[in-house]
Amino acid sequence: MRHFFATAVAVATSILSHRTALALPVVAEPANAVQSVIISAHNTLNGTAPPQSQQQQHQQSLGVTDFTASSTSTSTSSNSLKFAVHNNLPSTQHGLMAYVTGRDMSGAVVMLNSAGQWYYPDAQGSMIPVAIPESANIGIPLSPKTSEFTIPDFIESGRVYVSDGRLSFLVVTSDLGGTTLVEPSAANPADASANVNWGFVELTNLKDAGIFANISFVDFVGLVMGMRLHLASGDAATQTQQVQGLAGDAVQAICDEMHAQGAKDGQPWGDMCVTDAASGKALRVMAPNMYVASHAEAMLDYYTEYVDKVWARFAGEDLVIDTQSGAGKVACRVKPAQNNPDKQVLACDGDNREYVKPVASDIWGCNTGPFAIVASDNDVHKAVVPRLCAAFTRSELLVEGGSICTPSEESSKRYYQADPTNHYSRIIHEHQVDGKGYAFSYDDVNPDGQNAAGVVAGPSPQLLEIFVGGFGDDAGGGGGAGNASLPGVQWHGRRDVPIRRRLTRFDRSMLGVE
Repeated sequence: MRHFFATAVAVATSILSHRTALALPVVAEPANAVQSVIISAHNTLNGTAPPQSQQQQHQQSLGVTDFTASSTSTSTSSNSLKFAVHNNLPSTQHGLMAYVTGRDMSGAVVMLNSAGQWYYPDAQGSMIPVAIPESANIGIPLSPKTSEFTIPDFIESGRVYVSDGRLSFLVVTSDLGGTTLVEPSAANPADASANVNWGFVELTNLKDAGIFANISFVDFVGLVMGMRLHLASGDAATQTQQVQGLAGDAVQAICDEMHAQGAKDGQPWGDMCVTDAASGKALRVMAPNMYVASHAEAMLDYYTEYVDKVWARFAGEDLVIDTQSGAGKVACRVKPAQNNPDKQVLACDGDNREYVKPVASDIWGCNTGPFAIVASDNDVHKAVVPRLCAAFTRSELLVEGGSICTPSEESSKRYYQADPTNHYSRIIHEHQVDGKGYAFSYDDVNPDGQNAAGVVAGPSPQLLEIFVGGFGDDAGGGGGAGNASLPGVQWHGRRDVPIRRRLTRFDRSMLGVE
């Protein structure tokens, strides 16, 4: 699919070139869905070709709530999962819609239609993106209060989108003959869904591993959503789990603080806010990694002086990283590189690779440069990377006590207290109601027993509730740590997977499931 991606990049460059030279506020100005498409790991889902017997429509039908009525229906499959979406928004412009995307157990891309059936998107061999036809009925209209629907089977790499208005989805055939679903892009101001207020919950629900669901602000903040999971069994701390996420009015408040920070330090924090072209209201806030992807010259040297000081400090003393694993505490020191004595690198005991100085984009994303993880890396390297990037993101390494990276209640007081820092992440956390939800990709580097990752998980899920516009008066309905313990699963720093869907991209081997 390289030639297609090259075309998409060329289109993207033409769209965004006027925004690259100067850091300008992003205004949502949707254009033609196909002509304005930008394809990246953030907004695509890859799968196998649709099954021949399912290319028109999956015939496994389940009962779905009549969204104009208050009655509910029950599934006839033990593999199904029920959702309840609660609308706590004070008002909507176009009416709420839900969209479910993911892969079925054969690896094929699926979407839920309004009849409760899997729909298999099929580009019919087209290497140019084509729109999902309206006849597919993939948009589920939601009621002004509470709506319920059920997905018919297990799902992986799933998302439940909720939007104020309709979203645009495209499908294209990959070079290998598989299906690629192109979803709305939060970073593309010309995306067909750019002026729609939307957000999503990520999830995977597998037979043996159970459900893993999360809310994430790693790439952007959009329509505010929280969730509550109900399991078939468990103790008081795990049977019902919830993640409240952000307050209902958080997006505008976050934008206001981002603008204030930009006025303070001269950096384009405020320009990361995406506003509606018609109303001027804040629609979403892009994370720095998303912003710099379309503003190549922005913030290039933001961390340069800080990184130089970190290298100078740890040339003379050890940086001790608690891996929270069998490797224990690992000592690291800046020294000449093994293959280039003139180059200073950070070397950690037992690590199979050394660390070069990260640049700003490496720190924003935590998955490039020294923070890239490859299959041949050993367990020490896989444990050090999340904690090292988290320490850079939280600006811990030059403050008192920063030479010992051990996640604890005490160390958390150091987060974001020094400049430069990731002010997007800092501000997000300040607006979280319960302190849960990723603000960067390794935000799950936390003290043992804590869950700042915004995860709910467990076996035999019965119901996943989604709260749109904040929890409102429903916040007291769930207990739980929001991080159910499953055998063989360690949550700290396990996000050695692509930025997109950092939770649901876990494969079965990582989950300990055959």
